[in-house]
Parts: sequence; structure tokens; C-alpha cells
Amino acid sequence: MPLTTIRCTDCWLSDRLFLLLSPGRQASSSFPAASVSFGYPTIIEANGLSNIHIEYHSPIDGHLAIHYGACKKSLSHPSLAHHSVGSTYVGNHHLASRHEHWTDQRPERFVWIVPENVANGGCLHAYSGEDLIGTSQPITVVKRKERRGIALADIAEVEGPWFDGVEYLKAKEPDSVFVAKAKAQRIGILGGGMSGLMTSHLLESVGIHNWTIIESTGRVGGRVHTSYLNNTTPDQYQYQEMGPMRFPVSITYPQNGETIEIKDHKMVFQLADTLNKIHGNDPALSVDFIEWIEDSANAPVDTDKRRPDGTVPGNAEVAANSSLAPTPAQVDNETAVTANEDAITQWQTLNVSNLTEMANNIFRAHKKAIEAGYLSWSEAAYLRYHLNATLNVTDEVDDISDNYDNWLYDNEYFSATTWRTIDKGLSRLPAAFTPLVSNKTLFNSVINELSWNEATQKMTVFYKPRNASWAKSSSIDFDYVVTAVPFSKVRLWRMPAYSSLLSRAIGRYSYDPACKVALMYKTRFWEHLEYPIIGGCGSVNITGIGDICYPSYKINSTGPGVLLASYIEIDALTNTLQALSDGDHVALVQRAMVDVHGEIADEQFTGIYDRVCWGTNPDQAGAWLGPLGGQQQLYLPSFFNTEFHTVFVGEHTSYVHAWIWSALESGVRGTVQLLLDMGLVDEAKQITQTWMARWLTL
Repeated sequence: MPLTTIRCTDCWLSDRLFLLLSPGRQASSSFPAASVSFGYPTIIEANGLSNIHIEYHSPIDGHLAIHYGACKKSLSHPSLAHHSVGSTYVGNHHLASRHEHWTDQRPERFVWIVPENVANGGCLHAYSGEDLIGTSQPITVVKRKERRGIALADIAEVEGPWFDGVEYLKAKEPDSVFVAKAKAQRIGILGGGMSGLMTSHLLESVGIHNWTIIESTGRVGGRVHTSYLNNTTPDQYQYQEMGPMRFPVSITYPQNGETIEIKDHKMVFQLADTLNKIHGNDPALSVDFIEWIEDSANAPVDTDKRRPDGTVPGNAEVAANSSLAPTPAQVDNETAVTANEDAITQWQTLNVSNLTEMANNIFRAHKKAIEAGYLSWSEAAYLRYHLNATLNVTDEVDDISDNYDNWLYDNEYFSATTWRTIDKGLSRLPAAFTPLVSNKTLFNSVINELSWNEATQKMTVFYKPRNASWAKSSSIDFDYVVTAVPFSKVRLWRMPAYSSLLSRAIGRYSYDPACKVALMYKTRFWEHLEYPIIGGCGSVNITGIGDICYPSYKINSTGPGVLLASYIEIDALTNTLQALSDGDHVALVQRAMVDVHGEIADEQFTGIYDRVCWGTNPDQAGAWLGPLGGQQQLYLPSFFNTEFHTVFVGEHTSYVHAWIWSALESGVRGTVQLLLDMGLVDEAKQITQTWMARWLTL
């Protein structure tokens, strides 16, 4: 709904930006007339948030209060005003020490939580005690944009990561949020993954420069990790992605040819554009996108059938020859299994309409998923306890060990028909951040404790050098910390007494394992087989392999090539593979490549590889968050409250997981949350408008 302007009909008009105290008014105290003047706002939203900016024209020491009321010269006493905005102590007063970051302890910015019934055309009035010392120009009131629904404990809007700041700040003591914090506050960013990097950029973009990243490794990027095999450089194109690989762009429906853009991932492309502009499109730091081939005609199929030469058939062959299709799994009660499979499909209702809704607005889809109970049930629980299926039928349809919530966003992403990836590897994205953050990052610094000082209202972060567990901890005091470390590691820290819900989220959130093995070959032999494989990912039924992905870059080029020869995740087999040595795991995968492609895979193997199992990675202890049934619905709201000046970000605090955009989105949400807690409403709105309104309908 568009903003509606309510015209001022009875107010003291002025064309000046700063309206000073009327010369006819003489203050009874020692303060001269017009000790302060007001800058903006001149337009506010009823039931909204706004920053008030003032300028001091003479020293003020002691009580300072701001009230809103009629623009009348006779408004000589604060009791005559419509309402109190807030009050504090400033200058040379012992209670003003809390404003140490402001010049002479006199804050120049304040937070106005505007009442819903605010009168139009009034003025702001500053008082010291009962003495009027400044008045603003008349203020126009507009109606606040109508909210289309509030999810997650009425804190976060379903449209995007923007707080209902009014509700958020109303929950605090009025005078505790009245004075905005100065931008000189020291911010600690704990973790240099994508959410931490995004946070650093957003703080810089609004003029907050006093931040430090504490990172446990020697690089930034977290789980964004491109492996450049054999010590090659990105422009030699001998790489594979050991973390995230690609971005879904759009879905084209074959029924009608309609194409729907997947809007949330656009934040990744926006970030790349922003970084490229910062670096002046320097080729050495540019982040450029190329097509990712998700499906290809001859990528191998998860079937127990084989070609006459013993190799694994591809998609096109199986589609053309039903005898190559996998043998149906044997079940004990086929009728009951089929009926329950149909019931699960009907419950999920994953149709074109729902896929389109998720593509257009993942936040609104999340709200509906909560209402439909998807986040409360796993498929197994739904079968067992709602449909009353037997344990055996439940295990045959799904898996009785399945306790994951049924939030279906991955189905939408993997319905994409157009994909993109980053040329020369996804590590190019954090690499573009490196010149911007390296001189403000403590690398190889492993955090072990957060300690809150109630008297100073500061958080002390303790950390040790990497691989020096017995060393004495170093520490830094911060005014606020943004924690971008996965809970799988945070739960090892000593911490303040966070709320019960937040503490349980940190201690109990479930993380999934994943293993990847990349193998280097003398040539890209798979592109020259009888059935050439040109990009794409396929699955095989060979134990311990999972998916195989073929490079989408430099198709049919000469020279060596690198396969993502195994990508396996989540299930119990992943834990078994993690226990293998590198050598045993690589040998298992290489034998499978011979089974899939023939003896040429043995002839061409260079012996060069990389292997990453994220569940055993000492800095991650998991590949991504895998919420158990009910966990996300319960825990997610706890991240939207700032406790002990701590804001939690990372993909684990987002609506979806394991995708770069979810880390970036959490950085936007967390920075907005931090700015609101600091009272920097103007900056919070700036970030929201820049990083959400460009691609999301609000």
C-alpha cells in the first residue's frame, strides 16, 4: 500500500532546515535560547521508527529530554506535549559516561519509536529539565506501510530479513534505546565465512569502520572452498568445488513454457556486482558467472544395469531403453508401501504453484510451511504417527531414522532448469573480499570464550593461536560481537548465560556430514568416450560414491581434467566414509571411476586428489545445518534477539541452509538487527533498501 501523506493544517511553518527556539521565548535556566537545533526527520511513519538528529550550539551538562507536541511558542513545559520520546543525561554529568563514544559525551542522534496515534504536523521539543532549549520544524506524518503478516514470534517479517523494528525496540526499556550508539563502537565479527564477510561489508557501507574479524583458519570464505589441484592457479582450470558448487537461477515449466526466476539467490549476483565495482572490474579480483550444466544426456544413472562393456549407462540411454532402468526395490507389502508413498506426495503438495511461490518469496513459503506443519514432522514421523503406518512400512517408504523436518526448499532449487557458477571457482567470491578485510582480520585465531562485563557493557573475546591448545589466551573487548561461527563449534566455547531457548539452539542444533573427493586425470577423457559426458551431475548405485559431477568449464579443452568423483552426504554411510584414511577413501572412489567409465579411468589417473569431509573438519564439524523435526520452528526466533550485545548469523540462523545466499541473507538480517540495537535506524533502513528491495517485493 503506498504511503499516504497527511497534510499539516495547524502548525508553525518554517522553510529553514533547522528551526531554532522562538526569539520570543526566554529560558529561565542558564542555557541560552536555541541551545540545540534539529536536523531531520521532517517526515515520519506513524507506528514506525526514526532517528532524530540534533546539533549543540552551547555546552549542555545534565538532563536532556525530547518530547513531541504541537508547534506552539507557548509549549513551555514538557507536560504539555503529546508524548515523550525519551530522556538521558549528557555532557559533564556522571550519568553521561555511557555516551563515551560521542564527542564530549553529548549524543547527536536519538531513536524515536513513533506512536500509532501520533498527531500530524507537530514539532519535536528539547528540554533540559523543564527548560525548553530547542524546537524542530513541523513534521509530516505518513501512514506506515501495511504489513502483510508477521511470522516467527512477530519479530521477523515473512517478506524478508527486516525486523519489525517497532516491536523489537518496544520490548526494551524506553530510555535504554533512546540514545543511538556512536559509529565508533568496536564490533567483533567472529568467523570469516560468507556471513562474516557480508557483515563486514555492510558495516563499512554505512560508515562503521571499527570492526575486527577473528578467523580460526589462514583464509576467509569458510565452507566456500575451491580446490585447485596440483598447486595450479585459477586460470589453469584444474579445480573442483569442495564446498558449494552452483546457484539455481530459474525454472522453466514444460507444461506452458513459463519461466520463473528464483529470486533469493539474486543476492549472490548483487554481491558480485558490488565487489566488482569496488575493485574497478579488476580482472585479478573479478567475480564472473558462467553456465553450470546440472543435467547432461550421458551423465551416469543410479541403476544396477550395465552396458555390455560393464560401464554405467547414461540418462539418454536409460530413457530410450527401459531394460536399463533400475530394478525396483523389493518390499514386503507393496500395496501398503504404494498407498503411503501416495499419501506423502499428497501431503507435500509439491506442485507448480508451490514451487513458484517458493521461487518468488522463500520467506512467505517458510511461513506457510510452518502453518502446514512441515517443520514439525519428518516424513517418517508423519507416516508412523499421523498415518499410523507400521514400522516396517515406514522404514521401506522412508527410513525410521529420518527425523529431519519436511521443509521442501531444496526441491524448488533442484527444479531449476538454468544454473550459474563462478568462473575459475567459487573461492573467487571470498578472494574478492580479501583485500578489503585482510588488514582487519586476526587469522589462525581460535576462539574459546566469550565473557560479558555487565559494568562496562562490553564482551571480551578470548582466543588462542591455531594448533596451540595449551597457550595462554589473548583477548579483545568489543562493544558488540557478531558471531558467524557454526554452532557445531560455538558449543565448545565458554559463554554468558544466554536465554534458555538460544542456549538450547546452540547446544542441540543438528549438523549434517558430507564428503567430497576430487580426482585429477591426464585428460578430460570423459568428453571423448563412446557416450561423451559434457558436464552435469549423475548418481550411481556404487556403494560410497553418491553423485559424480563433471566440469562445466572449458568443455573439450586439452590438458588435464578434474572430476568431482564422489559427493555423498547426510546418510549413515557418510559417517563410515569419514572414518577412512585419505588413501583408502580415494582408492575406493578411483575403483568406482573405472567401473563407471572403463579402464581408461585407470590409465588416465594421475594420483593427484583432494578429499574433504566436513564433519571431521576441525573448523566446521559439519557440512551444513540439518534441523531435526521442530528445531527450526522452535529455535529460529531466538536468533532475532540481541543478548549480551551478541548477534548470531550464519546459514544455520537462516530460513534455508547449505546455500551461499542463506549465509549472505543472515548477514543482512544480523547487521540490521545490530544497527537497530545500536539505534542506527537510518543505516538499518539503508541496508534493507539496498539489499532486499532490489529483488524482493515488499
